[in-house]
Amino acid sequence: MDVELNGTTIYFDRPSDKAVVQRVAAHIQRRIDEDDWRPYASKADALAAWVKLGGIRLKVLQAFDLVE
Repeated sequence: MDVELNGTTIYFDRPSDKAVVQRVAAHIQRRIDEDDWRPYASKADALAAWVKLGGIRLKVLQAFDLVE
């Protein structure tokens, strides 16, 4: 299973993960649009914390070209 996001295909195992990808993508897009990284002090701090979480969130950040 997969979903296309920002020209990048995100692959996932469970059908329910599609809803998670869409929810996380909307959340990240809102933060980008509003430049709102709270409760983190900066965008860099937020990205560093989220990268540590890995999983779907990391795949979404990569699709948005926010991390490698």
